Amino acid sequence: MLEDLRTLVEVESPSRDLDALRTSAETVAGVIEARLGGRAVLVESEGGPHVHWSGGGTPRVLVLGHHDTVFPLGTLARRPFLVEDGRATGPGVFDMLGGLVQAIHGLAALEDRSGVEILVTADEEVGSHFSRALIEERALACGAVLVAEGAADGGAVKTGRKGCGTFEVSVAGRASHAGLEPAAGVNALIEAAHQVLDIAALARPEIGTTVTPTVASAGTLDNVVPAQATVVVDVRVESADEKERVESAFAALTPHLDEAVITVEGSVGRPPMPESAAAGLFVVARQLLPGLEGRAVGGGSDGNFTAALGVPTLDGLGAVGGGAHADHEYLLVGSMAERARLVTGLVDSIRSA
Repeated sequence: MLEDLRTLVEVESPSRDLDALRTSAETVAGVIEARLGGRAVLVESEGGPHVHWSGGGTPRVLVLGHHDTVFPLGTLARRPFLVEDGRATGPGVFDMLGGLVQAIHGLAALEDRSGVEILVTADEEVGSHFSRALIEERALACGAVLVAEGAADGGAVKTGRKGCGTFEVSVAGRASHAGLEPAAGVNALIEAAHQVLDIAALARPEIGTTVTPTVASAGTLDNVVPAQATVVVDVRVESADEKERVESAFAALTPHLDEAVITVEGSVGRPPMPESAAAGLFVVARQLLPGLEGRAVGGGSDGNFTAALGVPTLDGLGAVGGGAHADHEYLLVGSMAERARLVTGLVDSIRSA
């Protein structure tokens, strides 16, 4: 498993870099074929190649993951793959190359691999816009989904996820000289400041809804009333009702300044993953690994899509570690075999149910 992990980590795969993603997809396909036999097919998309493998027979369970990472090319030179003191480090070890390796080796332990499919997508880190339809198609065909994303703290599997999305609020004002004619302009920055307060007020943390302005830009020069401003907002919700409320509220934003114009783009693109979607599979997982904990988390994954369809989905079956998207990202080597065996047992249980 460590050798396969090294192979994947040392092929950098930043989202949207189509050349790098092609090399990564070919490498993932090679590892799958070497361990499981058969043929792993590259499915072309505008977001990069996805990798699909089938063990044949009637589809029963989909193992889901992604091979794109958030780290730019060159990260590996600064932070190479390393195994030391029981930890593997390097770009993507936890999110989510370690989980892919564990899942592949878990499936390799099955004498009969019929009914099993693997789908490894190329654009999860940037919204899954070019893989969602394929994910949903294969999830519905298989009827159960195991997501090889990294585990929650302490190795817990992820039994629920918030729906998440990004909104961009653009303000159009009018430029003027900040010293000679400030009143002749329409200050887009002031309007954006009003909007940030209105937007932040949409949050309802007591029921799990967070609405967080994260990036803002405005203006061109220090003596010009800004004619343009932009605010980017991260949204997380736990229910479909809150998704609709927040989306409607963004659509209804109105300007505070005369002649300012507001444009809103975005949505809660990943629907919430209700804990009910994982309930049955979590019971099986606890039978296989007594003491295993389940946890609902704020981050989203492609499991959100499959759970929203009503397909039983258990997430967080991948690497035990931490530091996703950070320089201190790590995987606990001692947990790899146990998590691989958990995948083996879950697939056997699903197929025999």
